[in-house]
Amino acid sequence: LFLLLLQLCTPRTSPQSHRCPDACICTSDLLSCSRRMLQRVPQALPPTTTTLDLSHNALTQLHDRWLAALPHLEALHINHNQIRDLPPRAFHNASFLRHLDMSSNHLQAVKRHYFEALVSLEELLLYNNHIMRVDENAFAKLSDLRKVYLSWNNLTAFPFHAVQGLGIYNLRTLDLSSNNLSSIPVEVLAALPENIGNGLYLHNNPIRCSCSLYLMLQRWNQRGFSSVKDFSEEHTCKVSDNVPRSLIKFLKHSHMFENCSESAEDAHLLHLEVMVDQPVLLTCNTSNTSLPHTATSYMWITPHHEPIKHPGNSNLSLEVYRNGSLRIAVAKPWLSGVYVGLAMNSPYNFSRMCEFNMTVLYPKPAGETFSTGLTTLLGCIVSLVLVIIYLYLTPCRCLGCCKKPAPLSPPQECSAQSSILSTTPPATDGPNRKASANKHVVFLEPIRETQNGKIRLALGEDFPDPKHPKVLQLKSDSESISSVFSDTPIVS
Repeated sequence: LFLLLLQLCTPRTSPQSHRCPDACICTSDLLSCSRRMLQRVPQALPPTTTTLDLSHNALTQLHDRWLAALPHLEALHINHNQIRDLPPRAFHNASFLRHLDMSSNHLQAVKRHYFEALVSLEELLLYNNHIMRVDENAFAKLSDLRKVYLSWNNLTAFPFHAVQGLGIYNLRTLDLSSNNLSSIPVEVLAALPENIGNGLYLHNNPIRCSCSLYLMLQRWNQRGFSSVKDFSEEHTCKVSDNVPRSLIKFLKHSHMFENCSESAEDAHLLHLEVMVDQPVLLTCNTSNTSLPHTATSYMWITPHHEPIKHPGNSNLSLEVYRNGSLRIAVAKPWLSGVYVGLAMNSPYNFSRMCEFNMTVLYPKPAGETFSTGLTTLLGCIVSLVLVIIYLYLTPCRCLGCCKKPAPLSPPQECSAQSSILSTTPPATDGPNRKASANKHVVFLEPIRETQNGKIRLALGEDFPDPKHPKVLQLKSDSESISSVFSDTPIVS
C-alpha cells in the first residue's frame, strides 16, 4: 500500500520530452536531423543535447524561443536550408551557444536583433547567402566573437568602423571575400589591430584601385598576414568605375603601382617624446583635407584601438576639441603608442589627417652618472685586461727557466731537463777518465741531487772500465760554464 501511494504521488515525466524524434539520430549529447527534408523543427527535443544538426533540409523559418528546451546547446547547424529572415527572439534562451552555422541560406541582411542574445557566440558562419547589408551594431554585444564568415554574399559596403569596438575583444577572422565591395576606408583598416588585419580577407572584390589600398596590402604582405599572403593572386581592384570588368590582380602585377611611394604615407607619422605626468596636446594640420569644415567631425584612434570622438572618453582623460585636436590630461607610460587622427563628413567617409607616435619618458635621476650601457662596457674592458694579465704577465713559476740560477739558490728540476744531447764527448780531468771516441750520450736522466751549486747528472754511457763511474759530475762554475745549452765541450 505504501509503495502504491508513493507511485501515485510521484510526478511523472512525459516520455515524449526525452524521446528522440523519429526522423533524427540521437546519441548522449548529439542530435542529428540532417538530410531529412524537414520543413519545420522537430518537437520534443532531448534537453541533454549540446550539438544540434538540422542542415540540408527545407526549413523556411524559425520561431521565437524555439531553443528554450535545449539549455545546454553549444553548437547549432542550420546550413543549407531556405531561411530568409529571423524573428526578433529566435535565439533567446541560447546564451551558451558558441558555434552557429547558417551558411547557404536565403538571408537578405544581418539585422541588429538577429544575434544580440548570443552573448557566448564565438563562431558565426553566414557565407553563401544573399546578404546585401550588415547593420552597424549587428555584432556590438558579441564580446566573445572570434570568427565571422560573410564571403560569397552581395555586400556593397560594410561598417568597418564598427569593427573598432570588436578590436579590443577576441575577433580573429573577418571574411568578406567574394562580395561586391567597391570601396573600403583604408585609413580605418590601416589602424586596425594586427590580429584583425591578419584575418581580414578582402580578396575577390571589385575595390577601386588606389595607392593607399596597394600600400596597405603590401605592408600586410611584408608582415606575413595570412589574409594577403595566402591569396596574393586573388586580390583584385577595378581600374575604371565605368568599365565593370576592368579588374586587375594588382598585387601580382605590382609594376602598375610603381609610382606609389611609402614616403607619402610615412610623412604623416610624427614622433613625439613627452615626460610622464605632463599634459599633451596633439594638433593636426587640417589644411590637407578637402572636407568642408562645417560638416566635418573628428575622431582619434588610440594605441589601444579605441575610437575617441568629441567631447572625449568617459573620464575625460582624453578630450577631443571641435577643431580636431586631442588633449591628453596626464601622460602615463601606458598611453604610449601611435595616435591616428581622422576627419569625416559621414559615417563611411574617412580622411586621415595625421599620426603621432608618442613616447612617455621618465625623468633621469640626478645622481645617475653612468648609463647601463657604459657600465657594461667598462666591466667588459676590465675583464679583458685581467685575462691578458693572467695569460702574459703572471710571475714565472719556474725560476730556472726564466733566468740564470743564483749561486746560492738551488735550481729547479725543470732547468735540468733540457735536451743537452751532444755529439762532442765531454772532457775528463784524469788519466783514468778516458772517454771512448765512439761513445755518445744516449739518455739523459733527471737530476739526482744538488749540492752547493753543483749539478749532478746521470749520463747513460757504455764505459768498458768498471772503475769509471757512470755518473759525470758537472760543477756549476760561472767562470768556466757559460751555459748548459751551448755546443762547446763541458769542462770540469
